[in-house]
Amino acid sequence: MVQFAKLDTAIGLEDQLGEDDAPVVLVNVFTVDPDEAEGVIEAWTNDATLMKRQPGFISTQLHRGIGKSATFMNYAVWESVAAFKAAFESPEFQSQIAAYPSSAVSRPHLFRKLAVPGICVAG
Repeated sequence: MVQFAKLDTAIGLEDQLGEDDAPVVLVNVFTVDPDEAEGVIEAWTNDATLMKRQPGFISTQLHRGIGKSATFMNYAVWESVAAFKAAFESPEFQSQIAAYPSSAVSRPHLFRKLAVPGICVAG
């Protein structure tokens, strides 16, 4: 089963789930023992398949560190914190967490887009 840790030591996902924000991007950094890397890919694929069916899901993408890295990062775009929370807390998703390798550590965190003049837009 995956272990959860904070990506930001000041606030964890459980605190963010109480926010009323939309849209949001979930960024999740996984680390795993190198010999269990394929298990992360398999478990994540099953999770993503489930999440794609949830109301408010927009998109997702998995990344793996280059070289011999066993660090993964995925991001998923959701219509709102409420939509993500409902999907994340669903019994079906919670039961799938057990499929991750025992060495997996997940650091999920929610973000909102920011506007930076001349560089990027918020909406």
